[in-house]
Amino acid sequence: MDRMTPLKPVPSLMAIAITLLIWFVIPVPEGVTPNAWHLLALFVGTIVAIIGKAMPIGAISIVAIALVAVTGVTNPGKPGAALNDALSGFSNQLIWLIGISIMVSQSLSKTGLGARIGYYFISLFGKKTLGIAYALAIAETTLAPVTPSNTARGGGIIHPIMRSIADSFNSKPEPGSTEKIGRYLSLVNYNINPITSAMFITATAPNPLIVNLIMKGTDSTFELTWGMWAIAALVPAIISLIMVPLVIYWLYPPEIKSTPNAPGFAREKLSELGPISLPEKITLAVFGLLLLMWAGIPAFFLGDGWAVNPTTAAFIGLSVLLMTGVLSWDDLLKNKGAWDTVVWFAALVMMATFLGKLGLISWLSQTVGGAIDHLGIGWIGGTILLVLVYVYSHYFFASTTAHITAMFAAFFAAGLALGAPPALLALILAFSSSLMMSLTHYGTGAAPIIFGSGYATLAEWWKTGFVLSVVNLIIWITIGGLWWKWLGYW
Repeated sequence: MDRMTPLKPVPSLMAIAITLLIWFVIPVPEGVTPNAWHLLALFVGTIVAIIGKAMPIGAISIVAIALVAVTGVTNPGKPGAALNDALSGFSNQLIWLIGISIMVSQSLSKTGLGARIGYYFISLFGKKTLGIAYALAIAETTLAPVTPSNTARGGGIIHPIMRSIADSFNSKPEPGSTEKIGRYLSLVNYNINPITSAMFITATAPNPLIVNLIMKGTDSTFELTWGMWAIAALVPAIISLIMVPLVIYWLYPPEIKSTPNAPGFAREKLSELGPISLPEKITLAVFGLLLLMWAGIPAFFLGDGWAVNPTTAAFIGLSVLLMTGVLSWDDLLKNKGAWDTVVWFAALVMMATFLGKLGLISWLSQTVGGAIDHLGIGWIGGTILLVLVYVYSHYFFASTTAHITAMFAAFFAAGLALGAPPALLALILAFSSSLMMSLTHYGTGAAPIIFGSGYATLAEWWKTGFVLSVVNLIIWITIGGLWWKWLGYW
C-alpha cells in the first residue's frame, strides 16, 4: 500500500479552530444573518487551510463543498437544494474557460512550439544580456494569451530556456558564478511573469475569477470582456515590460553584458528542434483562431450574430486539437493541473458567490469603506490605501487565488462605497492581483520553481520584488489610469 498522505495536523487544526471560533464564539454582527456568518466561518477556514497547505487545494475544495452541502448554510432545511448550491460552481462558464484553456496550452510543450518561440526571439535580440532579457519578455508575452497557467509559462517553458542560456555562459547557481548572468536572467524570468499575467484574462487562472467577482460586485452592469481587458492592459504593460529588465539591471547588473554567442546558441537549439512540424502549424493555427474569437473579431466585422462565447471558443480550439491528433484524450486525462483548477475554482467561486448573495460582502464593504471614509481622504486617497493594503497583504499568502478569493470582493465593494468609479477601481484591483505576485518567492506557482533553481538569494529576490512592486503600481495607477480615461472606460 502506498504511504498515506492525510491532513497536515498543524494547519488543519488552525483551520478547524478558526472556523469553530467564528461559527460559535464570535457574535454575529448586527446587519449580518447567521447563515452568512456561518458561511464566512467555512470560507475563512478554507482559506486558512489553503494558505497552510493542509492538503492540496483541490482536496481542500472537495471538503469545502461537502461542508457547505451538509451544513445547509446556503439553504437551511433543504438538503437537496443545499447540495445543488454547493455544486453550482461547476456550471460557471469562466471556470471551464480556464480549465479548457490549460488543456489547450498543453500543445505548446508537447509540440515544442513554446521552446521554439523562446529561442527564436533570443536568436533575434540576444547579442546583449539586456537583449536576452527583452527576448524572454517578448517570448512570454507571445505565449501569455493562450497559457492560463502562469506557472507553466514562466516556470515550465521560459525558465528552462533561461537556464540553458545561463549555462552556455558557464553561469551556475552558486556564489561567484551566478553573478555573471544567471542571477540577472532569473530575476527577469520571474518578474516579467506577473506583468504578462496581468495582460490577458486567459494569462493566469485567477483572472476569470476576478471578472466574475467584478460582475457580481456591480450587479452585472460592468463586464470586462477579453478584448477590453487586453486593450486596457496594453499601454501600462508595455511600459512595465520595458522598465523591469532595466530596473533589475540597475539593481543587480550582470558581469557579462555582451553576449555575441547567444544568437548562435539559440539557432543551434532551433536546429535541434528541426523544421516546424505539422502539429506545431496546427497549434499555431488554433491559437490564432482562439485569439480572433476571444478578441471579438468575427462579431466586429460580420455582426453580433457571429459573436462566439469565450468558453465556447476554448472548446472549439480544444476540439480541433483533439480531432487532428495534436492532443489525445489521454493527454487531457493526465493533465492534473487542468482538472485540479476546475475543482478548486468551482468551490471558491461558489463560496464567494453565496457570501455575496447572503449579504456578507455588502456588510463588510460598508464597514471597511466607513472606516476609511472617517479618515477624510476622499475616494482617491481611499482607493490608493485600499490598493496598497490589498497588494502588500500578499506577503501573507502563498496562493494568488486564495488572496483574491479572500479579499477582492470586499475591497472592490469598499472602494465603490467610497465613490470610486467602478471601471477604474475594477481595473486597478484586477491588474494589481497579478502585479503583487512579484513580492515573494512563494506568492505564485512559478516563484518556487525559478527561485528554487538557486540563481538569486532570498534577500535579492525580496528586494527586487518590492522595488518592482512600487515601480509597477506607479505605472499602472498613473499611466494606466490616464490610458483608461482616454479609452472612455471611466
